[in-house]
Amino acid sequence: MGASSCRACGVALIAAGDQLVSAPRTRQSRSVGERVLRLEDVPLLRGRGRFVDDLKFPGMLEAAFVRSPHAHAAVRGIDSGAARRLPGVHAVLSLADLAPQLTAERLPLQFRTDQLPADVAPFVLAKNEVAFVGEAVAIVIAQSRAVAEDAAAAVDVEYEPLPAIADCRAALRPGAPLAHRGKASNLLVEFCQTYGDAAAVLAGAPHRVRVSLKQHRGGAHSMEGRGAVAVHDGNEDRLTLWSSTQLAHEVRAFLMRLLRLDENRLRVVAPDVGGGFGGKFVLYPEEVAIAAACLRLHRPIKWIEDRREHFCAAVQERDQYWDLEAAFDDDGRVLGIRGELIHDQGAYTPQGLNLPYNTSTGVPGPYVVPAYELTVKVAETNKVATMPVRGAGYPEAAFAMERLLDRIARELKLDRAEVRRRNFVPAEKMPYVTPLKTRSGSPVAYDSGDFPRCLEMAVEAIDYAGFAARKQRARDHGRHIGIGIGNGVKGTGRGPFESGIVRIGRSGRISVYTGAMPMGQGIRTALAQICAEQFAVSIDSVSVIAGDTAVIPYGQGGFASRQTVTAGSAVHLAAIAVREKVLAVAAHLLETGVEDLELRDGRVEVVGAPGSGLSLREVAEAVSGVPGYSMPGKFEPGLESLQSFLPNALTYGMGCHAAEVDVDVETGRVRILRYVVVNDSGRLINPMIVEGQIVGGTAHAIGNTLYEWMRYDDGAQPLTTTFADYLLPSATEVPNIETHFLQSPSPLNPLGVKGVGESGCVPAAAAIVAAIEDALSPFGITIGEYPVTPAKLVALIEAARQ
Repeated sequence: MGASSCRACGVALIAAGDQLVSAPRTRQSRSVGERVLRLEDVPLLRGRGRFVDDLKFPGMLEAAFVRSPHAHAAVRGIDSGAARRLPGVHAVLSLADLAPQLTAERLPLQFRTDQLPADVAPFVLAKNEVAFVGEAVAIVIAQSRAVAEDAAAAVDVEYEPLPAIADCRAALRPGAPLAHRGKASNLLVEFCQTYGDAAAVLAGAPHRVRVSLKQHRGGAHSMEGRGAVAVHDGNEDRLTLWSSTQLAHEVRAFLMRLLRLDENRLRVVAPDVGGGFGGKFVLYPEEVAIAAACLRLHRPIKWIEDRREHFCAAVQERDQYWDLEAAFDDDGRVLGIRGELIHDQGAYTPQGLNLPYNTSTGVPGPYVVPAYELTVKVAETNKVATMPVRGAGYPEAAFAMERLLDRIARELKLDRAEVRRRNFVPAEKMPYVTPLKTRSGSPVAYDSGDFPRCLEMAVEAIDYAGFAARKQRARDHGRHIGIGIGNGVKGTGRGPFESGIVRIGRSGRISVYTGAMPMGQGIRTALAQICAEQFAVSIDSVSVIAGDTAVIPYGQGGFASRQTVTAGSAVHLAAIAVREKVLAVAAHLLETGVEDLELRDGRVEVVGAPGSGLSLREVAEAVSGVPGYSMPGKFEPGLESLQSFLPNALTYGMGCHAAEVDVDVETGRVRILRYVVVNDSGRLINPMIVEGQIVGGTAHAIGNTLYEWMRYDDGAQPLTTTFADYLLPSATEVPNIETHFLQSPSPLNPLGVKGVGESGCVPAAAAIVAAIEDALSPFGITIGEYPVTPAKLVALIEAARQ
């Protein structure tokens, strides 16, 4: 499907699944596609944001958690007597104490799958075993956080230390310590992605290369950590949980199951959320414990995560170890790929296998790979659970594929960009359906795009052709510079649906209610633009209310670069429905035809007669009804539409990154000289917001590639639990990131958009590592892991010099 037009009325028609949706004809400048300032920013810049920690309620208590100092231990007893006796302490609660409020001791598996056993989700509080450092054992409720922390330190937990396992490779060896007592092995699940006959292809191939890769652990580390406030209203018999979460409706659904509540007795609200990046896309034990404690004590209770807790107890992403082999012909075209991936799942599985599954299906990326076989082994260890952080497995897959292509170029002495040109899916093959399946069962099918064009734009922007001369000049002055290219695709707009309500109230105000979740990415502004365009008003005439289960019945939340695709399409369809009713009602009231009317600045006017007609308030009043009188024109009451958009498949965005770096061979310091991104994000609703998301994603990935490393020792004790040890990139480390866009509208939604929140981080590690390796080409060094720290580079250089 694609775009067409109606010549009679000049209206653009965009295919959306099986329906055609008309874009509005207005006399106003368009909102969509404009670089309008974000609605979210003014209150935040003026200090008027409302985050979880800003909430205050009468009689509110504060909580702290007693957390395990052991990576693996049996819990023999909990003595809370000394803690309970401290002034200001209201309760010290274990799992046994909360049991009367709960239907289950464990959280539900949040992504249902038959592949996993029932005993993999975390406990609300540890029962008789702890399986990672930081696992919550008890909750202390006190007058203040300081008192709660003092009391938590006074709780005496009797632990019996058990052998712990930290390395996911070692976890799969015979005789390895078990991450959990009572389990037969640490292998959680094994599966294979395969098509074609990779074994036969490799056996008969003229050329083969092998790579062994390691990708480290890292955290989400949003500016605002996790937090929750639970409040029980006795008058309404309703529990409200205010949580810094990415999925308010799903948190409510799981809490209803665990706390024996229904929709009328439980509300979940996400106030302003200071970043998520995947780390808040999960129901945590702490949220359940806070809610259950509130029901037990009938007092408001607040818990705000500190940064050490985030390091030790919030979900992380990776470790992964890869062994891959690629077959290729004399021209550098890939014939097949085969290998094994060992994935560290951590101690528990809150969601499912989405992270290793995404990684395993993402390897081919934008390239034609005729045969593919990857065996995936998911191992449990005594570390924090790994769930998707920004990129959700796709950066790891892109790194693997791009490393293979760089090795192929080296083996054949071909230009690295040329090897990629020869392997790209051609633009004329779009839409391109691969043999792989997404985890929902739909094909991995690239809906639109021009991958070769993205590469050409990137190499032109960074002056790839002139780099050889720049490199020689640098070497003449004793400097080592290099250039690298990375490509990656990212599935976006993941379903199953998102909902949107558009309503014009009796005041004439336009309101949007959505299950989408703002967390700093600008979705409120984007939805306001989409809605405003239908009514020919400025975006500040539109209110967007999100993150509250009380205002819209259904929602999926913010994850997988999905919200502009799904929520944007739902709001678009709802706004069209309301616009059409506005015009129909106004035509009836004005005794004219709909075709004689237009929307302008919050009014329905007769074409060619500015100031005529009716305001949106007057139209809304007309269908609000008068007691005892009939409705005008027999219209249904109100100006409102609820629409849900159900995507048929993922829409895929493409990114090409080119990086030029300078490596100090004596200190190992890497300085990024230039960084170019070309991204296909489909139609851009707000180019400024899109640029911000690309730059933010790229900065995130620079951190992953050069600085961030969540380290554990051999006993699974975390070693990097402050920002003095775990390094994040700052303004001095992140270069100016040059962004360019190729807009290939998606045919899979009525807006033609693709997600962009994670795109910036997918190819970045591949491009940066390739550039470092190129800078060090005189030493013949190959790099198969990140982060690429100065110490590692110095060690590689020293080894090469000997």
